[in-house]
Amino acid sequence: MDPIKVDFTGGSSNGPDKKTSVVIPPEKKGLKIVINIIATLLFGAVLYYFMLPVFNFKSIMMYAFFGALAVFYIAVNYVTSGALRTPDYSPYARKSSLVPKILIGVLAAVVAVGFIVSSVFFRASSYAKIIDVQTGDFSAEVTEADFASVPVIDETTTAVMADRALSDLSELGLVSQFTVQPNYYQINYKDTPVRVACLQYSNIIKWFTNTKNGLPAYIIVDATTQKAELVEVEGGIKYSTADHFNKNVIRHVRFQYPTYILDTPTFEIDETGHPYWIFAKLDMTIGLFGGKDVTGAIIVDGVTGESTEYSIEDIRTKAELQWIDRVYSAQLLNEQYNFFGRYQDGFWNSILSQKNTYSTTEDYSYLAMNDDVYMYTGVTSLTNDESITGFILINQRTKDARYYVMSGAKESSAQSSAEGLVQQYDYRASFPLLLNIDGEPTYFMSLKDASSLVKGYAMINVGQYSIGATGTTLTACIDNYVKELAKNNIKVDVDTDEIVDNPTDGVTNENITATGTVTEIRTAVIDGNSVYYIKLDSSDSYYSVKAADAENVVLVNKGDSITVTITTDKGSIIPASALEVK
Repeated sequence: MDPIKVDFTGGSSNGPDKKTSVVIPPEKKGLKIVINIIATLLFGAVLYYFMLPVFNFKSIMMYAFFGALAVFYIAVNYVTSGALRTPDYSPYARKSSLVPKILIGVLAAVVAVGFIVSSVFFRASSYAKIIDVQTGDFSAEVTEADFASVPVIDETTTAVMADRALSDLSELGLVSQFTVQPNYYQINYKDTPVRVACLQYSNIIKWFTNTKNGLPAYIIVDATTQKAELVEVEGGIKYSTADHFNKNVIRHVRFQYPTYILDTPTFEIDETGHPYWIFAKLDMTIGLFGGKDVTGAIIVDGVTGESTEYSIEDIRTKAELQWIDRVYSAQLLNEQYNFFGRYQDGFWNSILSQKNTYSTTEDYSYLAMNDDVYMYTGVTSLTNDESITGFILINQRTKDARYYVMSGAKESSAQSSAEGLVQQYDYRASFPLLLNIDGEPTYFMSLKDASSLVKGYAMINVGQYSIGATGTTLTACIDNYVKELAKNNIKVDVDTDEIVDNPTDGVTNENITATGTVTEIRTAVIDGNSVYYIKLDSSDSYYSVKAADAENVVLVNKGDSITVTITTDKGSIIPASALEVK
């Protein structure tokens, strides 16, 4: 044990101050201080490498990083001073830890003050102005639906299609080496809505054996045709979020821009199909920690790792950057609109009277329009969450925001209505996509089975969600929807002649027929529609026929010979669009 050196300094002439503890410094305390500093610096280097904090006063991560270093120094100081083994050294350990303790207090104070001055309680009007929302004209501004390019699959279905395309890796001799990253970004590629996803290494061992050549390809899924393709990348994707150490694209960019606050990167491809990572550069525009907004972007070449910084004005205006679709994340735009909707008339109004207060509905989707991607979501009053007061479209490249006044059903209600039309199949509706059908705002959804495969489509009128129709093909769905609108005295002109129906899983493009003798008839009323379930001696399936689609079905009896028109011959219950009695 080190020799005990007692320091009685600081006492009065009448004896030691009772308020002052006896400080016993350890042997070679100067050397131990140096050891403490070196250990803390080493810990800080390792922590920085993996934590990747931003050295920016507007980043909470910076305060957490330096706070962690101060705590670590204190812990090491207690070990090297011997205070943990010998309590007599505790006063010295406490005294020599005073500076890092003060640092922790200062950091905590700055963070506390930062949150207070950034609080929406004091800065509600600033938060309400963070996004400029203009009221738009839906019929004039939202392009009428081009059914040849309407996305018919969502992210869950995309994942199924992408996994199937992964089997093409066998042609490259790379089976089982890679999987698909779980993020599928919707972009416009050559004027077509697609979802793209980067590959990732199956595990750390596969990374060690393949990192030299990088990720060999990425997945692109056409959102209209449902075709998934594995696109080989010349040179391989060497920088990605799936890589480790210095090849991890987030660490790669952080080392280049240590003071930049950056959003989570998104994966995109340019018009030639070359892969890039898009990092939105962020700033806190209200107080110290509030009002997050985009001020620019870092574009990283996925193959070479070359990084280029652009201002947000460059991305909005430069023609060579128009291929970039996602700079503002949907989460950020959703948050900014909620600030606008809640605090236009101040903080207390949002809590008490709640006049003119709005918020977005539970989820959002994307609309491809004018070669850009728009985030879509419904808007509802804070005091009435069963219907919408309108909806917003916000450009994810420019942040151009439009609000369209429209009373109607929330997306969740439309989903329930669509599922009710096909409840006999237990299909689930995707989150609705907003379409302009000759001036009629319409929810469009895919109907999926338990495997997330598309089995059909549904359209529900936004203003009157009791008006809806389904179909196993896009053409059939549109035709049925137009008929339902006509029954409710809503006339629309929709041309479906140029639509090329892509088959859903197990569904053919052409109408086919089934003929036989009726052996059983059952009926049900679904959403006010009479549905007849007819079994023929030629099949084990039931054919469902709506009386609204084929009125003569009410005259069918057991023993009659009939022919039904269908689009698939698979399934225990098969929808029929027409019926003929022989």
